[in-house]
Amino acid sequence: MTSPAITSAKPPAGPVKFASRFDRFQVGLLVVAALLTCGALAYGGFLLTVMQLAMIYAIFCIGLNFFMGYTGQASFGQNAFACIGGYGSAIFTVQYGWDPLPALIASMVIAGFFALIIGYPTLRLRGHYLAMATFSLGLITYDISIHWTSVTQGYMGYAGIPPMGIGSFTIENERWKLVTLAVLVAFGFWLSLRMRDSRFGRGLRAISGSENGAAALGVRVPRFKLIAFVIAALYASAAGSLFAHTIGFISPEVYGPQMSIMTFTMLFVGGVGTIVGPIIGAIVTSLLQEVVRGSGHFQDIAYAVVLLVTLIYAPKGLSALGSLFRRKKKEA
Repeated sequence: MTSPAITSAKPPAGPVKFASRFDRFQVGLLVVAALLTCGALAYGGFLLTVMQLAMIYAIFCIGLNFFMGYTGQASFGQNAFACIGGYGSAIFTVQYGWDPLPALIASMVIAGFFALIIGYPTLRLRGHYLAMATFSLGLITYDISIHWTSVTQGYMGYAGIPPMGIGSFTIENERWKLVTLAVLVAFGFWLSLRMRDSRFGRGLRAISGSENGAAALGVRVPRFKLIAFVIAALYASAAGSLFAHTIGFISPEVYGPQMSIMTFTMLFVGGVGTIVGPIIGAIVTSLLQEVVRGSGHFQDIAYAVVLLVTLIYAPKGLSALGSLFRRKKKEA
């Protein structure tokens, strides 16, 4: 008796083609994002500031998507690492006179170290237990930033944080700040794609499907989850530092629970687990934030409404609407 032939499911070697990563709708969304950026550069004003913040949050969400989207794990405490990045940059530059770039890198190293130490025991948890543990991490860091006044200056915050640059070269022009942030988003996006399409990235997506199944296939689940957690922390720390150097001022409120709510909304509006979702969600939600800014506590209600509408009518986010429309058309 002969055994049946088994067709290998191994993907072909070589780089993944552009068309296999993006559909036309996603490309269209990226074009719109690029046009908004160009519009902000051309007209300036409030749109320039909005797009600067959108780029910063896009970097944050790319890292968050790497952990929540590709790995399928819940984390509501990434604001803790943004806080480390922001305050690290502020302390190194304002108190010790470092250049912004070394301060940003040092802050990322510190955030990555804390993510490694905290993630090792925390990532043994699953589901809502992991979500609550990470949320507690964000609350603890927020509380420390308020009460450790000898280091963080409490509610007074840090002012006079220098803009990005190194040595005598600084980026003080607001338009060039946006250009720099857009380049960093593109680099972070490209880096995320490279990791996603690697063997490591395929292992993470296997974990998202089933941790037990991934382990049976030889994926070292605890190690892969920990590395993904550290990568997300590095992105968050970079975003926190960039916020400090772009705005020039930080306080505990910047990195509080509101940041977790906002970035969570951004990720799900754009499309958790999708390629372009973090960027699209960051831009759309940042524009929404400007619309509802004067509504006080109704701002959180607006986030909730947008999130609910998205989950009901576009459960995979705006970046997946193209595939949703095609499927509806085929069913019709």
